[in-house]
Amino acid sequence: MAEKVKRLQEVVNPEDSLAILINADPDAMSAAMALKRFFWRKARKVKVFHVNAIQRPDNLAMVKLLKIDQRHIRRLKVSEFTRWAIVDSQPHHHESFGTRNFDIIIDHHPHCEGCRAQFMDIRETYGATATMMTEYLRAAKIQPSPRLATALFFGIKNDTANFIRDSLPNDLNAFRYLYSFANLNIVKKIESSEMTKKILSSYKQALDSVVITKNRAYVHMGAVKNPDTLVIIADFFMRLAEVTWSFASGVYQDKLIVILRNAGFRANAGKTAQRLFGPLGASAGGHRSAARAEIPLENIVKEAKGITQIERFILKILKDSK
Repeated sequence: MAEKVKRLQEVVNPEDSLAILINADPDAMSAAMALKRFFWRKARKVKVFHVNAIQRPDNLAMVKLLKIDQRHIRRLKVSEFTRWAIVDSQPHHHESFGTRNFDIIIDHHPHCEGCRAQFMDIRETYGATATMMTEYLRAAKIQPSPRLATALFFGIKNDTANFIRDSLPNDLNAFRYLYSFANLNIVKKIESSEMTKKILSSYKQALDSVVITKNRAYVHMGAVKNPDTLVIIADFFMRLAEVTWSFASGVYQDKLIVILRNAGFRANAGKTAQRLFGPLGASAGGHRSAARAEIPLENIVKEAKGITQIERFILKILKDSK
């Protein structure tokens, strides 16, 4: 680990300005905070930019309670930065990432062939990128502040779903280390901030529309203003005792987005997303228990016989699959 710390430190010089890009969620935000701390006083400037709209109540609570300093990518001025980093994502995960040549890539998602960076650390078996960044801080002998420790603690807790999803002893070790520094009252408040009036109406729509067959729950939410709504709904139906698979789909901008959740021993949500939706030209993948597929509408409208028939089309795909 000491060698990795040394190589990472060598990427950024004192005269450099570093931009850290993320698709903001608890793991990504906490990992970005840690990388920013890692280069504190080692770079002229370090700023964090997120490519997505932060609208989930728990994520908004995390930003507010931990006073996370980050900006939307529309406020990014490319000319101000000499080095580029991405954490908890890879260039193919978002169109705004693909336009950059990154100097640093640190992630725990499946490795994308063709991804290149001066420093690249991708560990698919880790439960959270926050775990990786905690290890970097410890190896560099940097003790996290209570604010940073709380963010990393919650990042690990959230991305491993309290260690129900795939994780390693490394995740647990990092979690135990951060426990002594973290503010658990803030963690509790963030976790309880999951409901708004808008989301309440989405729950009602989902309950009215859900189709449950055998061990699978599927709901199509139609057009959604924020794809995070689909994540919340897919997670919600996993709470049913009879359900081991949950699918939530919706149309966002010009894509059909499908969120997959799985609690089985053998099945793999990431591979299932690729198998079911890859042939439709989808960007699909994820972990054993959680995955996502994004399908351009133009690829499926004709086969689905119109946008109003997408729900039946996707439900047939799911019913026909094993």
